[in-house]
Amino acid sequence: MEESEQNAVTNLPVTNLPRPEPTVQQPMEPPAAGATIFDVRNVSIWYSAFKAVTDVSMSIYEREITAFIGSSGSGKTTVLRAFNRMNDLVPGARVDGDMSYRGASLYGKDVSPIAVRRRIGMVFQKPNPFPKSIYDNVAYGPRINGEHNKGKLNEIVERSLRQAALWDEVKNRLNTSGLSLSGGQAQRLCIARTIAVEPDVVLMDEPASALDPIATSAIEDLMRELKSKYTIVIVTHNMQQATRVSDRTAVFSVLVNEKSDTRTGVLVEYGSTRQIFEDPHDSRTQAYVTGRMG
Repeated sequence: MEESEQNAVTNLPVTNLPRPEPTVQQPMEPPAAGATIFDVRNVSIWYSAFKAVTDVSMSIYEREITAFIGSSGSGKTTVLRAFNRMNDLVPGARVDGDMSYRGASLYGKDVSPIAVRRRIGMVFQKPNPFPKSIYDNVAYGPRINGEHNKGKLNEIVERSLRQAALWDEVKNRLNTSGLSLSGGQAQRLCIARTIAVEPDVVLMDEPASALDPIATSAIEDLMRELKSKYTIVIVTHNMQQATRVSDRTAVFSVLVNEKSDTRTGVLVEYGSTRQIFEDPHDSRTQAYVTGRMG
């Protein structure tokens, strides 16, 4: 099975991962914290003997967009992938510290990583539609979860494509290969595929980095719309994008140990996006957002 298809397999139940309760959060500046979705305490992430990230502590809140920014190699994607246990696919990867989702340990012995990925979906940097029809791309996850009623699948496909702002562009060619879509359309298809299983959280790893400005704008508009239903965490190298779409921003940097000649990622500051960009408290944050450090 292709890795992208493997990531969509979400049919294993886990009883101790709580179901989300619907809430409504009014937009405020700075944002008022809703329910805590992820609680991260003193987390370090290793790839065998390499310590990729050290001592990260933060909370991610419901119905917000949280942006991870920072220099290359600072651990942004590593932390993002830890939220839905994608790092488990890397030999030798391990997580030290406490990382919980709605109060339940993400790395508990009785927690299935596949069930975690059912609740916490992911959109990757490069659009990766399956070599299937547009319809089958979106219906794949629900089918894996046991939904085979044609009428219900039709409803799920239409609803998901509408939520991804793609329905009007593809409704007359649902049997066309997903590989035939433009880059921006393909990325929205991947978002539709992710939300078709109705996750609680959507993780996005630089979802617009391979897209042109028009397609990027469409993805940003989509993220703002999806925030009313989903909690979104995005890694981006585009600081303007972070200011446009996110409620909170986490700034990562690289810590260099000259004695051992090693580099590890660290979280240097986390706060409302407005505070991070207008009144950064850490000199490394100030250097990054002003372009003096990249």
